Order: sequence, then structure tokens, then C-alpha cells
Amino acid sequence: MGEHTVRSFDEELQHVDQLIRDMGDLASAMVAGAIRALLSSDQSLAQNVVADDTIMDAKQRDLDNSAITLIAKRQPMAQDLRAVVGAIRMAGDLERIGDLAKNIAKRVGAVGQSATPRNLSHSIDAMAQLVLGQVRGVVDLYVARQAEGLKELRADDQKIDIQYTAVFRELLTYMMEDPRNITACTHLLFCAKNLERIGDHVTNIAENAYFVVTGTQLPLNRPKVDETTATVPA
Repeated sequence: MGEHTVRSFDEELQHVDQLIRDMGDLASAMVAGAIRALLSSDQSLAQNVVADDTIMDAKQRDLDNSAITLIAKRQPMAQDLRAVVGAIRMAGDLERIGDLAKNIAKRVGAVGQSATPRNLSHSIDAMAQLVLGQVRGVVDLYVARQAEGLKELRADDQKIDIQYTAVFRELLTYMMEDPRNITACTHLLFCAKNLERIGDHVTNIAENAYFVVTGTQLPLNRPKVDETTATVPA
């Protein structure tokens, strides 16, 4: 963005941009914390993730108020307007990522207390690392205004969908082999679905960020490879 005649206008735009960075950093930390807590049965870490959701909500309210005030005072146009409206949309998705990380953290106790071997939860690890890479990458690409990187990151959501299908099938197999696994595997299935939904929100952020940077929309249809509905017998 170019500089404006009124210096305070630039400062207000930068404040909104900084809030997006802060929310992105917090979203990454919450997802990483939820994953670590799940894989290590760390109930204390899980509670910290749950508590961080309140901070995420407060940051979104701050961003919404700042953006609305900026629009009312400055009546931004063209790229500036795209940046402010895009920030509001991205903040909504980042807040949802925080909610989904919190939901994973809330299941840590139920998974850890079960008699299920801990190695069952490791099947989620590869998927979790893909998702975490997406969450960390999308805001960095937006801050760097790297349009092509955002386009590629959005396409990479297919990898998460494929991994989710693999996790779904593996956990379903464990449940069929031994009914004692059903409780823990059900919680892990919900965790895997939350991770898949985080990936969807990242693609939403990438789309909005791409529009802010370029002024053009990415194609409406993006590939989805969730085959879990086909794995359940009719």
C-alpha cells in the first residue's frame, strides 16, 4: 500500500494489518498447542489452549471495531477498502480456527483417560503437521503480499483432505477390530474433522488475502478430496 497524505490514516491501516498478524500468530500457537496436548495427553497445555480462545475473541472484536471506525472516518477506496474488508473476513476465519483448536484441546482429557493405546492418536500427527504448516504459512504470505504463494497454498488443501480420509479409515478399522477402542477413536475422529475444517478456513483466508493483494478473485471451485462419506457402508 502506498502512503497517504494523512499520516494517521496509514497508522490506522497498519494497526488493522498488525491485528491480523497477531491473530495469525495466536491461531498458529493454539493449533500447535492443541496438537501437542492431544499427542502427549498434556491436560495443562490443553487448558491453556482453551483459555487462549478468550484472547482470540477479544482480538477479533478489536479488529472489527478498528476496521469499522476506519471505514466510517476515512471512507477508503480501491486497495485500501479491499484491505480493510479483507481483514474483517480473515479475522472471522482466524477466530474460527481458534474455536476449532479449542475443541481439539477439550477432547484431550477424554482421549488420555481411555484404555486405548497412545499410538492410535499418532495417526493424526501427519495430518496435523500439514494443517499447522498451512496456518503458519497463510498469514506470512499475506504479510509478504505473495499472491502466487497464496494461490499454491489454497490448492494444497487437497493434501489435508487426502490425509483426513486416511485417518478416518484407520480409526474406523481400529474401532471395528476392538470395541474397546470406540470411545477414544470417536474423540480422535472429531479431532481429525476439526483439523480438516481448520484447513478449510485457511483456504478462505488465502482467497481473501489473494483478493486484497491482486484485486482479482481466485476461481470459485476448489478441489475437495474428502472421501469419508464413501467409506461408510450404506
